[in-house]
Amino acid sequence: MRSQRQEFPGADGAKLAARLDAPDGEPAAIKAYALFAHCFTCGKDVFAASRIAQALTAHGIAVLRFDFTGLGASEGEFANTNFSSNLADLVAAADFLRARHAAPRLLIGHSLGGAAVLAAADQMPEVAAVVTVAAPSDPSHVTGLFSAHLDAIARDGEAQVQLAGRPFRIKRQFVEDAGEHNLKGKIAALRRALMVMHAPGDDTVPISNAVEIFTAARHPKSFISLDSADHLLTRREDAVYVADLIAVWSRRYLD
Repeated sequence: MRSQRQEFPGADGAKLAARLDAPDGEPAAIKAYALFAHCFTCGKDVFAASRIAQALTAHGIAVLRFDFTGLGASEGEFANTNFSSNLADLVAAADFLRARHAAPRLLIGHSLGGAAVLAAADQMPEVAAVVTVAAPSDPSHVTGLFSAHLDAIARDGEAQVQLAGRPFRIKRQFVEDAGEHNLKGKIAALRRALMVMHAPGDDTVPISNAVEIFTAARHPKSFISLDSADHLLTRREDAVYVADLIAVWSRRYLD
């Protein structure tokens, strides 16, 4: 495979850092383009994102993964972002792909990124299939990661929280925005093939979320149990398993 650094303007004008992983060889080797949305406070280079993208290139699928505003190598202030701005960044990424290469036909979202691709798919008419991995059925689920600070955020307007061992400033507007999205309504109106992937033992986003997503969706839809995988797919074999299943499942819809 070949991997190229990319850069494009996000929804608010900040430059977003991206990487395009593609099959080696001529452009004709690319069967379809996919867009990957990473997990909350993660980045495009988190193990799950990079491993899944690399594995998909072996199946002829090029993958654009990028850092949301304020994360990784992207510009912007994370404290000023929210779920709505993530959706806008996703649409900007799709616009970039469409203009520079080809419109994305496949959306893949991990954790909160899974909720984002479900919510943004209707703004990308070329998308034929959507995949969620360990996704919450409601964006507000993410506030549970800093539930001990919610009172302080409501009282003071913001608070410093620790997420995955790193400090982040969370503002009241983030919490309020997360609660304003009707994700299940979006899922019911998706009109794309959907594959829901989730591990029964996920202790970050319980599998009940996958059940709610799957129940809200219309056919064609599929559910894959990720067995003993952890939430972040930190084991190489789990990430490769996810990528191989995505490639095989999506083939009929991308063709």
